[in-house]
Amino acid sequence: MGHIRSERLCNSGRFSRAVTAEEEALHPALRVPPPRHSHCPGRVNLIGDHTDYNGGVALPMAIDLGTDVVFEPDSSELIVLKSDTEDEHAEVHVKIPLEHEYLRAVRPAWARYVAGMVAVVRPRTGGWGRITTTLPVGAGLSSSAALCVSVALALGLEGSPPRVARICQRGEQEATGMQGGIMDQLVTTSAVEGAALLIDFADLSARPVLVPEAAEFVVVHSGQSRNLPVTAYAARRAECEAASYHLGPLGHVDPEAILGIPDPTLRRRARHVVTECDRVRWFARAMVAGDLGEAGRLMIASHQSLATDFEVSTPALDQLVAKLLEVPGVHGARLTGAGFGGCVVALTEPGALDPDDFPAGAWRVRASKAASVELL
Repeated sequence: MGHIRSERLCNSGRFSRAVTAEEEALHPALRVPPPRHSHCPGRVNLIGDHTDYNGGVALPMAIDLGTDVVFEPDSSELIVLKSDTEDEHAEVHVKIPLEHEYLRAVRPAWARYVAGMVAVVRPRTGGWGRITTTLPVGAGLSSSAALCVSVALALGLEGSPPRVARICQRGEQEATGMQGGIMDQLVTTSAVEGAALLIDFADLSARPVLVPEAAEFVVVHSGQSRNLPVTAYAARRAECEAASYHLGPLGHVDPEAILGIPDPTLRRRARHVVTECDRVRWFARAMVAGDLGEAGRLMIASHQSLATDFEVSTPALDQLVAKLLEVPGVHGARLTGAGFGGCVVALTEPGALDPDDFPAGAWRVRASKAASVELL
């Protein structure tokens, strides 16, 4: 997938190149890095939720909604970022420790994500910048990971997609105090335009799966916002850890093995993960074959499993899925993301759904390219 590196824009075009230490020594002015513009897409998970932290598989897709950061370094020791969607700006010292007790004290709350990225990137100098986004917040489209990755790249983070993903995941975990998985960061840094990614979280390998031309994905907001740190997300992770204590990572467990889990709740959690991983693999095959009817049926089964075995759906999500499935041309629909509110993703024939018909918000989304950064 290559490395995420800064690219300077010149009159003669774009080339991939970073300022070297030798150049800095010869030219002290270069010790203040050049300004950067970064972009990170959001993502919609087509199928495979709560499988990432269980070492399983998922099929997410980067989308053509995302977050941009324009950052101008200076000689100070403060990072100051203004967001077009927030009233208060973020102001973070470049030497803030990578410890949750320090990061959680940052105000306003959204600035903790910025602080987490400052703590893991460790920029040499401060600076100021502006954040813009087309992603709805709290909808389950990875707005927080898009913010983190875009900020980290603007501050100078470089490396392979898995490395960038791991670093941003660590910073976000410390900022929120929640042990979120790596799916969001990995798909947005590894994405291939026109394709979803079949990710195996056992080794972080990713394989592009082309989206058929006849397929259209529409993301519809349920009207129920969510904030994962105050949901039962952490409880679900703990239940999966308990279920895997004797079996190993649930993403690669034999289906018959889960019958030996004595606790019925843990057995249901494990059953969702195991069957969901199978659905992901079948869904990828259906996409390759262009069998949208089968892909839709797998999405419906996925939602039912998330609602009953994993218990992360809500009445609003269930009602929205049922409503969408009544529309001619809709092959399948399911909650997307961790659940507890947010959005539903529908697989449809082109034009089957009109986003204007949904007052809480709806978006036709296309498979987008990976996060990027350029020197200005």
